[in-house]
Amino acid sequence: MLTSVTRTQAPAGKQMLSEQVYAHLRDAIMRGIYAPGAALKPQDLAKEQGVSLAVVREALVRLVGEGLADRLPNRGFAVPAFSDRRWQEIAEARRTIEPVVLRMSIERGDLDWESRVRAAHHRLDRTPPYEPDNGEYYTEAWSEAHRVFHRTLLEGCGNPVLLETFDRMWIASELARRWSAHRDPDRDGIAEHRRLEEAALTRDADTAAQVLAQHLTLTAAALTDAALTDAALTDAALTDAAQTDAAQTN
Repeated sequence: MLTSVTRTQAPAGKQMLSEQVYAHLRDAIMRGIYAPGAALKPQDLAKEQGVSLAVVREALVRLVGEGLADRLPNRGFAVPAFSDRRWQEIAEARRTIEPVVLRMSIERGDLDWESRVRAAHHRLDRTPPYEPDNGEYYTEAWSEAHRVFHRTLLEGCGNPVLLETFDRMWIASELARRWSAHRDPDRDGIAEHRRLEEAALTRDADTAAQVLAQHLTLTAAALTDAALTDAALTDAALTDAAQTDAAQTN
């Protein structure tokens, strides 16, 4: 009897540890503690977290499934690199899929969906996007309110597979957006979200799809600019380092 209990508890304990390691790594990646392209070495993480290698690998595989880590052939795991091509592909996928799902949502959504859209927009509209302590980064509260609003708009479609696809794409684009940490003073995000809410609630599918596509296009453009800026800064830093090494050698 004791053996049976032990066998039941062991997998449960491993699963709990894996969940904890996963949550820790996910938060660290989203907060930028691990830089874009940084290696995620299972051995080092296992030692750091005080868990087995199997527990860490399970957590890393889950992160790969969410697009928050890459599995590299013969090189282990790494944080996704911040490349223009990667985020443009994500943006293209979102612009292709989300307006279509929004049309379905407007067609199928009931009164309860309308109420949830209105409530989600109200929460987003009333949540400050920035705080002095966060510098250029969006607050956690605003980021979550932003996600909920966009997801709620699509939930009227009633298709869990499409919503799961949205969830995965959102995580990937959210990671890029957090890394960019650049504000666009000329962009009126509040007005964009208000137009989305109004078009959805008036059941104007054409306008809603058009506004959403434009909204996603502007976001993609901002991330591309950030990627190019960061790449230029990285190249400049590497050049300076190489020149310094050369000067010291001479």
